[in-house]
Amino acid sequence: MAFLGGVLLVQQLAALPSLWWALLLPPLLWLARRRPLWFVPVFFVAGVVWTSLRAGLILQDSLPPELEGRDLLVEGRIDDIPKPTDFGLRFELEVTHASLDGAPARVPRRILLNSRDRDFQPRAGETWRLLVRLKRPHGYQNPGGFDYEAHLFRDRIRARGYVRDATAPQRLGPEPAWHDIDRWRQDLGDRIRARLPDNEYAGIIVALANGDGRGLAEEQWQILRRTGTLHLVAISGLHISLIAGVVFFIARWLWALPGTTVLRLPAPQFGAVCALLAAAFYAALAGFVVPTQRALIMLAVAMAGILLRRRFPPSQLLAVAGLAVLVYDPLSVMAAGFWLSFAAVAVILFFMHGDRVQMPVAWKWGYIQWAIALGMLPLMLAMFGQLSLVAPLANMLAVPVFDLLLVPLTLCGALLLGVAPDAAGWLFGFAAWLLHGLWQALTWLAEPSFSQWTQPAPPAWALACGVAGVLLLLAPRGWPARWTGIVWLLPMFLVRPPLPGTGEVWFTLLDVGQGLSAVVRTREHALLFDAGPRFGDFDTGQAVVEPYLRAAGVRRLDAFIVSHGDMDHVGGAESVLHALPVRMLLSSVPEKLPPAQPCRAGQTWNWDGVEFDILGPDDDAGASRRNDASCVLQVRSRHGNILLPADIEAKAEKKLVQQLGGRLRSEILVAPHHGSKTSSTPAFIEAVAPRHVLFPVGYRNRYRHAHPDVVQRYVERGAALYDSPSAGALEFRLDAAGLNATAYRVRQRRYWYAD
Repeated sequence: MAFLGGVLLVQQLAALPSLWWALLLPPLLWLARRRPLWFVPVFFVAGVVWTSLRAGLILQDSLPPELEGRDLLVEGRIDDIPKPTDFGLRFELEVTHASLDGAPARVPRRILLNSRDRDFQPRAGETWRLLVRLKRPHGYQNPGGFDYEAHLFRDRIRARGYVRDATAPQRLGPEPAWHDIDRWRQDLGDRIRARLPDNEYAGIIVALANGDGRGLAEEQWQILRRTGTLHLVAISGLHISLIAGVVFFIARWLWALPGTTVLRLPAPQFGAVCALLAAAFYAALAGFVVPTQRALIMLAVAMAGILLRRRFPPSQLLAVAGLAVLVYDPLSVMAAGFWLSFAAVAVILFFMHGDRVQMPVAWKWGYIQWAIALGMLPLMLAMFGQLSLVAPLANMLAVPVFDLLLVPLTLCGALLLGVAPDAAGWLFGFAAWLLHGLWQALTWLAEPSFSQWTQPAPPAWALACGVAGVLLLLAPRGWPARWTGIVWLLPMFLVRPPLPGTGEVWFTLLDVGQGLSAVVRTREHALLFDAGPRFGDFDTGQAVVEPYLRAAGVRRLDAFIVSHGDMDHVGGAESVLHALPVRMLLSSVPEKLPPAQPCRAGQTWNWDGVEFDILGPDDDAGASRRNDASCVLQVRSRHGNILLPADIEAKAEKKLVQQLGGRLRSEILVAPHHGSKTSSTPAFIEAVAPRHVLFPVGYRNRYRHAHPDVVQRYVERGAALYDSPSAGALEFRLDAAGLNATAYRVRQRRYWYAD
């Protein structure tokens, strides 16, 4: 626990601690020899030093800024199974050599690439020479959102980019023999799909065989999330433990059959070795991804007790497994799976003791599912802000089907593919038939609106109360006042995020890259202005807007304005409309979003002492349906004004200045058209006279927004300038204390963020 504390401390810092911390270890070890209590700070400092060392080595493997956007010739191996996308392929490349204009260049060892060339079909394990353009990892930074930069850092991916078609990709070879496992994994997936043509469950069968879950449809992922069974479709600790357990008992029994073999090696030890080998083979099918590495380490610690012929308390085994995982990879704490796997095992160990061990198997299975759901409740709310209310029942049904039927059938089919393909196809078909029956039940459980509970992540003190409540409720029978655990749980559900006061405005410009999405909140109301872009099956409405609104405690939108029809503004609208009830929907392109009403100059309303005015478009502009027809919103309060002009350009700006003049004056301005050179005319800037100018742009966007001339105009005006890539989400509070601005990327900065 002390070592974990040191790891977590480093993960909260904006810069890595100095390795000089290691100088504290010798005197602390000297003290620990005399008083064992000093081992606590020894392990804490060791956690800090070890994490700083490992993270520092990864940071050194970064793309130099001067190489961003340059044409680089790289050679490397396809490091995993390429993923088809709406635009081509996405794949990871392990770089062995890179050059710029014929001279060697320093490029990160692992990079993530996209290719739009439909004829380019690389396979896992192959070696290629490619012309690429790269940039450093950079992701959206918003409250409640997913930290993509942390995800890439944890996976040691230190650059992203795309394959250029100026030079045709060239396959190199032959590939080293140790890469055969990657090619075999992809071939296995292809052969299973060939045996299950047009079967909607083929993607799940493939995921159970080789850990590649990329063939699942989005609807299937949604059902798995809503029922809390997402962990079942990956080669995870649960499946690896099952395979190891089955192999352990079978191998122990077979080894003991002759009788004389146990004189050379005890049957339990032989079973433990076979179990580890089987688990390692199954993990290899998944490409030794991080969850399987963690499961293997935990299993090795458990089997070590058998090999050493010693009985260790389960809590000690769990602690040693946790320490081993952190020593192997301290960045494991950045993955939700680390916390979920160890917490689930800890809950089971805490719950299953005393008279509960003697329960009938059926009752025990049901109680364990209930205990896991209750025990994981604080963690799920803290990490995801949501939990599945039907997860205990869904897992009671799904876990036996997956672990006792689907996984064995799939593995047996995989082993038979080379010798009896017809029999293998029959096994895969039978597994798909079983999955079809189970899927009907999961779909039925996922359909009700109450199947998933969502709420803002509780504060730390409420989570601590929740943990205390869980421990009381899961305590053994006879523990005094167990019922008070319910009271301890209440703060997690009753505490809500703060709200603006009457007449106050809280404004947030979300970080959605090259696009626009902003939230305006008053005491009792919330308005969303645009929903950001959409790229194929990814949109910021689902990935950014919905998580932010959930984190802010917004359960409905009183108004949703879609300024115009460009994909960088309307792309996430459907996801938002699907996720939240919307009372009023306005747009300059209502035909794209039925039942939207047209936005027109002159529309106005008052919420909690705050005025909302639609300044454009007028009837003439609405006919063009171009940028100048964008909805223009002004928010007016006693503490200051906010102007959101969307993508209007010089013509519409001129008309607004002529019609409204000084009424345009606003303290906060979202730069028109992302700061393009066709907008932000001097007359418009003079009329608005902004104190704060916000540029909603993407990192190294292809349009090169904001234009330097536009930036210079605002600088000459004396305005404070902000942009999404460097600030993340921008939060402004207009209240009696004045105008307070906060940049989320700065406030939540971590050492792995790009400058």
